[in-house]
Amino acid sequence: MAELQDQPLVRGKRKTKVVDFLVQFRWIFVIFFLLPISALLYLNTYLSVVWSGMKPEKQRQTEHEENVRKVVRRLKQRDPKKDGLVCTARKPWIAVGMRNVDYKRARHFEVDLSAFRNILEIDADRMVAKVEPLVNMGQLTRATCPMNLSIAVVSELEDLTVGGLINGYGIEGSSHIYGLFSDTVVAVEMVLADGRVVRATKDNEHSDLFYGVPWSQGTLGFLVSAEIKLIRIKEYMRVTYTPVRGSLREMAQDYADAVAPTDPSKATADFVEGLVFSESEGVMMTGVYASGEEARRKGNKINNVGWWFKPWFYQHAQTALVRGKGEFVEYIPTRQYYHRHTRSLFWECKLILPFADQLWFRLLLGWLMPPKIALLKATQGEAIRNYYHDNHVVQDMLVPLYKVGDALEFVHREMEVYPVWLCPHRLFKLPVKTMIYPEAGFEVNQRQGDTRYAQMFTDVGVYYTPACVFRGEEFDGALAVHRLEQWLIRNHGYETQYAVTELNEKDFWRMFDASHYDLCRRKYGAVGTFMSVYYKSKKGRKSETEVREAEAAILLDTAEQEDDD
Repeated sequence: MAELQDQPLVRGKRKTKVVDFLVQFRWIFVIFFLLPISALLYLNTYLSVVWSGMKPEKQRQTEHEENVRKVVRRLKQRDPKKDGLVCTARKPWIAVGMRNVDYKRARHFEVDLSAFRNILEIDADRMVAKVEPLVNMGQLTRATCPMNLSIAVVSELEDLTVGGLINGYGIEGSSHIYGLFSDTVVAVEMVLADGRVVRATKDNEHSDLFYGVPWSQGTLGFLVSAEIKLIRIKEYMRVTYTPVRGSLREMAQDYADAVAPTDPSKATADFVEGLVFSESEGVMMTGVYASGEEARRKGNKINNVGWWFKPWFYQHAQTALVRGKGEFVEYIPTRQYYHRHTRSLFWECKLILPFADQLWFRLLLGWLMPPKIALLKATQGEAIRNYYHDNHVVQDMLVPLYKVGDALEFVHREMEVYPVWLCPHRLFKLPVKTMIYPEAGFEVNQRQGDTRYAQMFTDVGVYYTPACVFRGEEFDGALAVHRLEQWLIRNHGYETQYAVTELNEKDFWRMFDASHYDLCRRKYGAVGTFMSVYYKSKKGRKSETEVREAEAAILLDTAEQEDDD
């Protein structure tokens, strides 16, 4: 199998279809309809956030408690014999992810969580922010950055929510210090299947639930609030852009040296990010918090990358590869740096609006960017959605740092997608074996970046149309994802669950560990009320028959285990 993987792929010519023209000219619909509607939705969100912030803290907490009671009452209305499995009332297209949320097309029992979008408290003494699950990253940084505070891990896209990042996946260039977003959570407040409301921390009686929630995709209960660690920050980020050239493995080593410097004279940066632009060129970026006084010193350059007319960040970083320029340093306002990939959705907007990166467009309409992902998904239709699944890649591969070179070679051979995003993160050794975990013995056989308590991993982000599609060649998206998933299983890697998956149930639990998750499912009554995380991630439509069969199988399995006990 490994030998077959190493052989170059032979691709035939692809026939042009009607959907190709729909995708090619989709920009017309996006400019005249989606961008204006997106702008109105962003304005509405901003005004609602301002209104929420004007309310006294005590009022916000009182409203939160009443909304929790509504969730409890709604759950108790469910008849397990008649109603389907429980899920939120949020429309499938609102989720910021690529997989089909087709489980909601089957029989299900909806619970409305739309009111949970408030920052409840920012406690500068405890260094904790207490927030509801629909609070997004932009809302949080807008509230904390003026106080020179921030959550430790701020995902780049402003629309990503706290609940999605805790139950799913959240990473940033600071994750090589703090871990994933869920690692920065101090406590979670959950409504369980039986209507109980519990607060789980790493050292109270619900610590097992606390460790079980990350990656569970909301299948253990409803998250209604979270307390998140805050850190002290400065007004600016001093960013160093370093061009690198060579083979993919050589660039992977340059990246590893940026994450965990072997030179004792070099300190660990606050942020690390890599962009691989081709099989021979990339740019490594390191960021260090800096004061306004430092940034404004004579000779230093301040770059407000968040202004609407500025070049997209990844293209700006690529200028380090221009002959004669080389490494350069600049200062970026911290909040603008946090959300540096928002306007261009990394580089996906180049496909949606091919000319949106041009100066004339940025000057005239850049303030409308980006189109909301939810609207793009809601209006794409079945044909365009299938086209993207077949001819597009949106995947995040989580691999040990020392295997980044292997991962880059795999992506180049199988997908030929550029740019590739590299973002490091610590995978901590926890008291229990959660769904994702470090390699066995990493603390003894330490490699670059590893410590006794955490193994250094990297997110290899692959988001774009493969080069072979642009050349008019065939590309089998399902096969490519399948091969990627099998490679990850063999190399102790993980696939993020927001993405499209081809994993069957057996392989899903080869990639992720089910032991602690299943323990929590049974102990907290989620079985028979909330669908399993595999079932929720499973590709394709879920019929009512499938839902009933899945429920019956899970309940039977639970009954047999209880008899054995």
